[in-house]
Amino acid sequence: MNQVIETLLNHRSVRSFTDERLTDEQIRLIVESAQRASTSSFIQAYSIIGVTDPDKKARLAEIAGNQAYVAENGHFFVFCADFYRHELIGELHDAAVTATLETDEKLLVAVIDAALASQNAVIAAESMGLGICYIGGIRNDMFAVKELLGLPERVLPLFGLAVGVPDHVEDQKPRLPFEHVYHENTYELEADELKRQLSRYDETIHDYYAARGSNQRNDTWTGQMGRMLSKPTRLDVKDFLKTQGYLKQR
Repeated sequence: MNQVIETLLNHRSVRSFTDERLTDEQIRLIVESAQRASTSSFIQAYSIIGVTDPDKKARLAEIAGNQAYVAENGHFFVFCADFYRHELIGELHDAAVTATLETDEKLLVAVIDAALASQNAVIAAESMGLGICYIGGIRNDMFAVKELLGLPERVLPLFGLAVGVPDHVEDQKPRLPFEHVYHENTYELEADELKRQLSRYDETIHDYYAARGSNQRNDTWTGQMGRMLSKPTRLDVKDFLKTQGYLKQR
C-alpha cells in the first residue's frame, strides 16, 4: 500500500463542486500528466479541449442531459480521438496516410490513447484533492459538439471530464467482485457460477442504494443493466464516425 494506490482505491465520481476555478498550474499539471500516459507506437492520437466559456459549458450540459455539474465545476475537459495532425503529417511528408487512418484499427488506437490519457489526468487531479466526473453524455449529440468546439475531420469528441473542488462526496459504489473480473489463463465460462456471483453482487448493490445518504432507491446492478441495455441509444454515432473520416472502408 502506498499513496498512489490509496488514491486509486479511494476513487468515486463527484457531481457537486464549489465555484473555485482550477489554476493555470493545476490545468497544466493535469494535461502534462495525461500526456505521460502510454500511447500506441508513440502515435499520440488524442487532443484535450478545455472549455471555459460559460455559454459553451451550458450548451454541453444541455447536450449531456441537463447535467448541472457539466457547467458548474472548476474546469471542463473534452477528450478527443484525434488523427487530424497525422493527416497534416501526410501532407508534410507527401505520405499516403488516408487509407491507414480510415481503418478500424486506427479508430481503436485513438480511442484507447485518449482513454489512457484521461485516466492519468484523473489520478493527477485526485492526487491534488480535486474531484472528477466522466461525462459520456456529450456523445448524445456528437454533431452538435463538433459544431460547438469547431472540430475538424478526424477528431471525435469521446467524453468530457468535469474537475473541481468537491462540494459534496457520495459514498463509494461497490465494484464487481474480484473473481468476477479477473480470469487466470482462460475466460471463466461457467454461466451458473457467474450468475451466482452476480446475484451476490446484486445484494451488495441493493444494500448500498438502500443505505446511502441521498437518492436512496430499491435497485440492483443487473436490474439497471438489463433496463439500460434493452434500449439502444446514440444510434447516430456510426454516421458521425463516417462524417469525421472513420469507417469509410465499410
